[in-house]
Amino acid sequence: MSGGRPPATLKARALACVAQREHSRTELRRKLLSHLARASRAAAESGLKGAGATEESATEGGCAEDNPPPDAEQQVDQLLDWLAEKDLLSAERFVETRVSARSGRFGNQRIRQELAQHGVELDVDTAEQLKLTEQARAHAVWAKRFGAVAPDAAGRAKQMRFLAARGFGAEAIRRIVEGRDEGGRED
Repeated sequence: MSGGRPPATLKARALACVAQREHSRTELRRKLLSHLARASRAAAESGLKGAGATEESATEGGCAEDNPPPDAEQQVDQLLDWLAEKDLLSAERFVETRVSARSGRFGNQRIRQELAQHGVELDVDTAEQLKLTEQARAHAVWAKRFGAVAPDAAGRAKQMRFLAARGFGAEAIRRIVEGRDEGGRED
């Protein structure tokens, strides 16, 4: 008998993930499928090694993410449905926490892109609130990094690239870099 812990069940793994922070369904699904594939692969390798196979022959099947057990997707989807039913997995809470964490540093485009990668969208109210505050948020990010309008075109271009990389809109960037912003207030 080995002195280590027994492997966590899929349900225990999912509960541990959602206890740490909010997850999107897509993200948690990917993590759980990866966990199942690794567990399946580890079981196969231990079986092959016990039969005298080499480590190279045990790894010929590809990476763990490519080889989840046959019923893994159905098993994970059922667990995700159960988590959602128990309100332990919520797209609305995920969006709320992600927007809250990102809005101080990133623009609307970047936030939307990140949410899309997770398979969720902004609700209308949150999108409107972000739109109304984008100028002020962009100014705060710009002020922290630069603090003053660049005296030359190269400096202004650098400031514009910085803000664009953070996902702020073109109009907000132009107003700030041209010095027409006046502290993030809307005209």
